[in-house]
Amino acid sequence: MVYFILVLLAIWLILSIIGMVIEGLFWLAVIGAILFVATAVWGWIQNRQRT
Repeated sequence: MVYFILVLLAIWLILSIIGMVIEGLFWLAVIGAILFVATAVWGWIQNRQRT
């Protein structure tokens, strides 16, 4: 489960960076940032429930 969350975080981070680098794809950066934060919160909640 942790591996899956880390993979998702990496994908969202890459999408955010691509969105910031390529002009006109700012929407991709915003979506990537939102998904990154949502995945991090989801992973944190899952981790707290396990302990």
